[in-house]
Amino acid sequence: MADIERIYTIPLTDARKAPRWKRANCAAKKTKEFLAKHMKEDIKNVRIDGSINEKLWERGSEKPPAKLRVRVVKFEAGGVEAELAQD
Repeated sequence: MADIERIYTIPLTDARKAPRWKRANCAAKKTKEFLAKHMKEDIKNVRIDGSINEKLWERGSEKPPAKLRVRVVKFEAGGVEAELAQD
């Protein structure tokens, strides 16, 4: 089995239901949960790149983006890595 590579658009509208000061934290958590579910991997094995984290925190903790486009690679040995997709 080879490495699996996919591009996902992750909806982060649920993060806007959190208190204002926790929204970026919640968005990061929702991103990891989404990737764990769709790549069928444990959440502990999901790693997000610094570029995703910067994008989530770009406008501060109160205003994360509504959606995020990421490129995800699932490795044969186990583990998932995600980075911001280049449009």
